[in-house]
Amino acid sequence: DLLANESMDEFMSLTGSMDVALPGKEGATMERWGGGEVEKHSQMDSEDNLSEEPEMESLFPPLASLAVATSANNEASPVSSSGVTYSPELLDLYTVNLHRIEKDVQRCDRNYWYFTPANLEKLRNIMCSYIWQHIETGYVQGMCDLLAPLLVILDDEALAFSCFTELMKRMNQNFPHGGAMDTHFANMRSLIQILDSELFELMHQNGDYTHFYFCYRWFLLDFKRELIYDDVFSVWETIWAAKHVSSAHYVLFIALALVEVYRDIILENNMDFTDIIKFFNEMAERHNTKHILKLARDLVYKVQTLIE
Repeated sequence: DLLANESMDEFMSLTGSMDVALPGKEGATMERWGGGEVEKHSQMDSEDNLSEEPEMESLFPPLASLAVATSANNEASPVSSSGVTYSPELLDLYTVNLHRIEKDVQRCDRNYWYFTPANLEKLRNIMCSYIWQHIETGYVQGMCDLLAPLLVILDDEALAFSCFTELMKRMNQNFPHGGAMDTHFANMRSLIQILDSELFELMHQNGDYTHFYFCYRWFLLDFKRELIYDDVFSVWETIWAAKHVSSAHYVLFIALALVEVYRDIILENNMDFTDIIKFFNEMAERHNTKHILKLARDLVYKVQTLIE
């Protein structure tokens, strides 16, 4: 009765904050998951699986406190083109971020043909410019993964910088300093409960990994590390278009489709949390993306039908 009068987007926002019972099962309700546990469980992956997320909360002081008033007696900093003097704290902070960027740039998609030394330099320039403008947030591992496909398509530093800045307005909330990841996990839990109670029950019984932390990398990078480059372009454009014609939460249905396409394998092998992480790591860049996108569209239609 509650869902009958709600739109798709209203439904998705509700499931993140309300208990949803399993069909035909009493007492099974969704739980809220603390943001602190996300980082803890994400460390189970290897370094290449984004296990070493930098601790951001205490590292960066407020930007306003780092400003230094200019005066006639102050010498302009060498990094300033307008005579503005920057505090040593701000410059030290930027230096820390430059080190992180350099480390990630060197290992970003190094097997992909586009990333020659010259193009890696473009990637570095864009990321350094973006972080200088967002120093209060700083660089977090994974940001280069989001920039790389844009640079491959546009092959222009200024255009890629502009598009990346716009993309990060949404994606920034998925990083540890944002709060969107908990909402993604809660919505995934609700969708599985409603659409596939058998699979949900297996996840619950085998160590209860209905927290869906194995989806962390999917949501953080919009599936960039799960797919080959051509498929990344297709999936990203689908997510961006779906916001206008279907649902702003389409990323959830792609994640759900990625689970559902392998549901029989998961059930037959009675997978626990470790098994499913290992399985999806091994399946990276081997998915049938066209089939997954079609299944995601079918799942959206299924939820819309249930709401109606």
